[in-house]
Amino acid sequence: MKKKLGNNLGLKILSFVIAILVWLLVVNINNPIGTKSFVISDVQLLNEAYIDADGKMCMQDEQQVPIRVTIKAQRKILDRISVNDIRAVADLQQAVSLNTDPVMVPITVSCDRILQDNIEVSPQNLSLHLEDKDTQEFVVNVTTNNTKPDRGYEIGSLTSNPEKIKITGPTSLINKIDKVNASIDVDGATEDITTEKDVKIIDKNGEEFTDSDMSYLNVSRVYVTAKLWKVQADVKIKAGYSGSPKSGYQVESVSTTPNVVSVAGSEEALAALKEQNNTITIPDYVADISDRDSDFEEKINISDYLPDGLKLTSDSSEDMFIRVNVLPIGSSVCEVPTKNIVVNHAPDGMQVSFDTANIEVRVQKTDSSLDDLTEDQIKASIDLSDVKEGSHEVSVSIEIPDGYELVDDVTTGVEVSVISTAEGNS
Repeated sequence: MKKKLGNNLGLKILSFVIAILVWLLVVNINNPIGTKSFVISDVQLLNEAYIDADGKMCMQDEQQVPIRVTIKAQRKILDRISVNDIRAVADLQQAVSLNTDPVMVPITVSCDRILQDNIEVSPQNLSLHLEDKDTQEFVVNVTTNNTKPDRGYEIGSLTSNPEKIKITGPTSLINKIDKVNASIDVDGATEDITTEKDVKIIDKNGEEFTDSDMSYLNVSRVYVTAKLWKVQADVKIKAGYSGSPKSGYQVESVSTTPNVVSVAGSEEALAALKEQNNTITIPDYVADISDRDSDFEEKINISDYLPDGLKLTSDSSEDMFIRVNVLPIGSSVCEVPTKNIVVNHAPDGMQVSFDTANIEVRVQKTDSSLDDLTEDQIKASIDLSDVKEGSHEVSVSIEIPDGYELVDDVTTGVEVSVISTAEGNS
């Protein structure tokens, strides 16, 4: 009886061992051991203070071979692993040597639920360059990236707080910095805007620093403010002159081109402008006509003469011309519409158009008792004999009543062109 029980016990043990082997076989068939590779783009540096104490910073070698991590595990585990589960670090205290270039730092990789022996990394070292650390100060330029406020508003000022910032990083990158910009979006805005922004760094080739470059820099954020000013249109320009013309001559008129402008300004500046009947006065000294016996014209930058708190609108030209008409005493200027000019001998099949709406006719009274001449008393004509198609500057014949004489010859620009027909245009 005992022998039978012993034989049964041996069979039971054998059956148990076979069951375990079968279970292991089934497990390996359904959930086999495999490998999976990942490319790691971010390796965390540890103990950077180790080199910071010597005034150094490290930058990754641009020739660094991509870091590939291979993990060995059961398939079900591998299927649940992503690159985000993998942590790669390089401890600067473990560097092979800090006196070589590049510096080689061992890479250590870890992953939850995976034994260290089942993780392989290639290459095994991170290649770094050590550089001197540098800190420089830069002014922050504020831009709107071509965005514009609502109609009737202009950008009064763009400011950054702080106005300048310190940037710390490797010397090679710091020396590449040309501009530090901060942008603010004012599209459709009708009131002042303040917002916190990251700065963008532009190198000396006009290229923006990459995210990789920025990762090596210590840069603070800034607060950017855009102040909006209201627009005032049809602001009149008043100009005078200084000095006296040559003996026997007089100032007939003073004019500006343009004679009105659009400005934007702060509330206080626009209120002060309104008190001046929305008129900007150019100082007399700008146009000095001392001892002149002919017309005088001066080109100025109108922005130089705007009161504080005012600026030209963005679509306005800063150029302005002050014209002082200087004539012999007793002379005057009449404007004659070009539509009143008689055209003689116009070429057949041609049409004539004038470059301007009016011409100036300067006359002087030989009899002081006469009234000033009017345009109705002036007869003007041009002769287009032998004139061909194109643009021409031609003399204008002027007939005026007795008692007056012409001060200057008169010319006008004309365009002679072929008359178009409906048939010719089809």
